[in-house]
Amino acid sequence: MRRLRRTKIVATLGPASSDRVMIAKLFEAGADVFRINMSHTSHDKMRELVATIRDIEFEYGRPIGILVDLQGPKLRVGRFAEGSVILANGDTFTLDTDDAPGDVNRVHLPHAEIFSVVEPGHTLLLDDGKVRLKVRDVSKSAIVTSVEVGGKLSDRKGVSIPDSTLPFSALAPKDRSDLEAALDAGIDWLALSFIQRPEDIAEAKKLTRGRASVMAKIEKPQAMNRLDEILELSDSIMVARGDLGVELPLEKVPRLQKKMTRMARWAGKPVVVATQMLESMISSPVPTRAEVSDVATAIYEGADAIMLSAESAAGQFPVEAVSMMNRIAIEVENDELYRPIIEAQHTAPEATGADAIADAARQIADTLELSAVVCWTASGSTGMRVARERPKPLIVAISPNIATGRRLSLVWGIHCVVAQDARDQDDMVNRACRIAFKEGFAKAGQRVIVVAGVPLGTPGATNMLRIAFVGSENDDADA
Repeated sequence: MRRLRRTKIVATLGPASSDRVMIAKLFEAGADVFRINMSHTSHDKMRELVATIRDIEFEYGRPIGILVDLQGPKLRVGRFAEGSVILANGDTFTLDTDDAPGDVNRVHLPHAEIFSVVEPGHTLLLDDGKVRLKVRDVSKSAIVTSVEVGGKLSDRKGVSIPDSTLPFSALAPKDRSDLEAALDAGIDWLALSFIQRPEDIAEAKKLTRGRASVMAKIEKPQAMNRLDEILELSDSIMVARGDLGVELPLEKVPRLQKKMTRMARWAGKPVVVATQMLESMISSPVPTRAEVSDVATAIYEGADAIMLSAESAAGQFPVEAVSMMNRIAIEVENDELYRPIIEAQHTAPEATGADAIADAARQIADTLELSAVVCWTASGSTGMRVARERPKPLIVAISPNIATGRRLSLVWGIHCVVAQDARDQDDMVNRACRIAFKEGFAKAGQRVIVVAGVPLGTPGATNMLRIAFVGSENDDADA
């Protein structure tokens, strides 16, 4: 199962892709990480999916990542006496604390915290932005608005408040329950929805206690305003373009996608680009040309991973969607323009010995046209550092920890092999060459560069590199 591309693919599981046969087909087609959306998944179903993925992982002998996406706090209006109303432009419409069924003049808003932060002039977006309200007056029990963009509004539709930072955690009680269940099941990545501030990440990190990596979904303007701080605390970010495009003008989203991708790359944190990438493949066996271009753009930017949502979870062509992403990635990465674009975005390494070693490994690998960069990495930090540099050859990460291999399955350019730790430096170099040969990343007589931390097994101590000639599978390397 050697992939011929560097960009990773995340496939969401759902009604169209929840049995073992289909999940195996998605993996064979190119999925590297499987996403489980807790907005639509019970704890029992989540545990069943995790067990199935681990079964497939054992069968194929390659680490597979599992990303659990927490729902986050959902803000919704109450119910209407007749199920829905039609709001006209210019109407006055009130959201209040009265839990009586609503009508064309008012509706219950069962979130007391909102009333303390909304101010006149703020915008409220209902039903994914289809209805837009402008706040005129606010009291402790009512928000009086003017309808700027009207339309149909029905029971329990969502509310977005792009101009205000809400005074509550990104982890609702349901999220905390889901988080503990996911950690107990042994998942690898946790995605936090609707975060607004770095404190949301710190809270989740405290709860996970290192049992899973934490991904920040950037889908609110408030998170964009503090992206530096959020990046510093999180292990990865997701460019969640759906909700971001609700709370911000759509024309701003492409620019912000590029900004987030580049900032994450500079920080050495994996970045996932998500939402509507191949949306038409929910019901069509082929995507639109614009969707293909959208996926390609994310790959040219150097995103670590691209994600399928409803296309693989509920669509009619989940395998075809993964296969299409795989083919697009291979085509882009073989384009003669790909390397110049990737290299143009390269930044100086951090002023640490470990980052300097990783940067030197890239320069040597590119200059000498080596076959692979082989990293010994217990915690994954060495592999992440090398991936940040985006070397030309693929990265083979060797780790004694299966959990490390699973988490690295999200990271650009890394093919992870789980193996016992090396006994000493000679054993480290010899086995690195044998594994690169066996996995098909180097042929006999070619050279690889080996990156590791000494003493072996010391987390984060990337301080050594060696160039070695690859022999046949049973030969020792000539370092």
